[in-house]
Amino acid sequence: MSDWIPNAPTTAPNGVVVETKIDDEHGVRNEIRLIKQNSLWFFPDKSMYVYYAPTHWRPIQEVS
Repeated sequence: MSDWIPNAPTTAPNGVVVETKIDDEHGVRNEIRLIKQNSLWFFPDKSMYVYYAPTHWRPIQEVS
């Protein structure tokens, strides 16, 4: 499972849970499923937003 999409210039659609991560000069971290609402990223249940913007995202691929 790969095919990560850089969060710029293409960003995840609003209201859809996607897999996200930060992947930069400090390494890969914060791999988690989030949902985007405008410029904020929330946990899937929308209980709280995260204090960072992911650098990459991809659609969730369920295992059959």
